Amino acid sequence: MKILFTGGGSAGHIFPILAVARELRRLGLDWKFFYLGPKDDFGSILLSQEDIKIKNIFSGKIRRYLTLKSVLQNIFDILFKIPLGFIQSFFYIFFSAPDLTFSKGGYGSAAPVFCSWFLQVPILLHESDAAPGLANQLLSKLVSEILVSFPISQTEYFSEKKMISVGNPIRTELLEGAKDRAKKLFGLTGEKPIILIVGGSQGAEVINDTILEILPQMLVEFELIHQTGEKNFQEVKNEAKVMISKELEKYYHPIGFLKEMELREAYAASDIILSRAGSGSIFEIAAAGKPSILIPLALAAQDHQAKNAYAYADGSKGAALVIEESNLTPHFLLEKIKYLFALPGELERMSKAAKTFAKPESGRLIAEYIMNYYKK
Repeated sequence: MKILFTGGGSAGHIFPILAVARELRRLGLDWKFFYLGPKDDFGSILLSQEDIKIKNIFSGKIRRYLTLKSVLQNIFDILFKIPLGFIQSFFYIFFSAPDLTFSKGGYGSAAPVFCSWFLQVPILLHESDAAPGLANQLLSKLVSEILVSFPISQTEYFSEKKMISVGNPIRTELLEGAKDRAKKLFGLTGEKPIILIVGGSQGAEVINDTILEILPQMLVEFELIHQTGEKNFQEVKNEAKVMISKELEKYYHPIGFLKEMELREAYAASDIILSRAGSGSIFEIAAAGKPSILIPLALAAQDHQAKNAYAYADGSKGAALVIEESNLTPHFLLEKIKYLFALPGELERMSKAAKTFAKPESGRLIAEYIMNYYKK
């Protein structure tokens, strides 16, 4: 059976595809996987490691903020990139003849999904966020069922009759970490509570700047694993070296990007996680059963990160504390962290709440859904 995966724009679209592909392979059939979407060097590396054949297409996006540059980019994308992407998608799908198209949304999925519909290829659409992006809003008209991550009552726009809540597929390998391995990997002392800080592929700078301002005070009480973002790593490392004393250096562990093996161990070691509010991060944190402080990306489309964060905080009955960027100041953040650690049993309560919300079996459920289609 041939499965065509599509989606694109960020790592948040690629990781769920990897999770579903792995679960399909565990079912043991002779699957052939293809990916059709915009060029993304990081995504291409991840997909190729899973033996997913990659075909890149032109993909345009509609920018809804008005500047001269964005207007010109929109005109170019609408007149050239989007039509070319549709032509490329049509011929690729026509000649590869997939049995099913699985879309994770994002601007890169529009042409492949529309062409799949036109060529009568069955489509399975999955929406990660509580507030769907423009691509999935438009493409939802072409399908009879939509798989969603958040509970139906917390998911916007789609008809309730179309939605099936399955969670967001995560790489279950991330749940197999161990504290002793993390200690060796990161050089942890284990003398203090451990905070994992994950800025995400976008917007890490705001979190980095906030942490740096209070870094010496934080290290007095906590040990930090800090994913800074690759492009920010050297700058953050240099600034931190100037700010903290030799005695505190052993409690600070900056890293540009946490690869899967590293993230697995970091999840296991952490007592609390400070993160952006992408759906992928939220469902990984929940599955790991970790208390969290979520800082939604202020410029996210449809304000989807804030909506994700509050949907999770409400739906999990308090597994996360949400701090919006407009309220984020260094000492406010530090006091909130201290407050959580000062309350007896609060972190344990948050951990249990996270696990009640988690859906670590999401990837398997989607794989079985695809398998049931295959058996028809």
